[in-house]
Amino acid sequence: MTEAPSYLSPTGQEIVFLLLGAVAVGSALLTVTTRQLVHAALWLVVCFGALAGCYLVLTAEFVAWVQVLIYVGAIVVLLLFGIMLTRAPIGRSADLDSPNRPVAVIVAIATAAVLVTVVVDGFRMAYVPLEPGGGSAGELGSSIFRNWVLPFEVLSILLLAALIGAIVLSRTDIRGRD
Repeated sequence: MTEAPSYLSPTGQEIVFLLLGAVAVGSALLTVTTRQLVHAALWLVVCFGALAGCYLVLTAEFVAWVQVLIYVGAIVVLLLFGIMLTRAPIGRSADLDSPNRPVAVIVAIATAAVLVTVVVDGFRMAYVPLEPGGGSAGELGSSIFRNWVLPFEVLSILLLAALIGAIVLSRTDIRGRD
């Protein structure tokens, strides 16, 4: 890390990053504040897309494409299919509104303020110049399989256990159930 050149004359990358970050934060707020479930899922797509753009600006191409393929392409589509197939309420629903909304907003703002304060205080003078290729698939794979093999394998076992647990819970032919 080197010392920050100046925040008063941002580069083009920094301006694009800040704009994408603003889009991500705005769409995330709309995701949690909209009263229509399908609209929330669509705002989530915008948020994930903006985050993928942030990864591209940070020269992490592999992570950006994984973000698009997995989160935008799979998770949100799965969420929309789940909404449609379970006949969940698509429009406004009184069941989804909570009277605790003001308290939740206060807690969210306080948590965000604490996190922003900690991050700004921790990285105030730090500046990392962006170098192309740092987030490429080759370097990321090399880092995972050289330095992070054990956490990668533990995560794989955890995901496998979650998959087996979901299969067991979804079976209806097991004795002892009502």
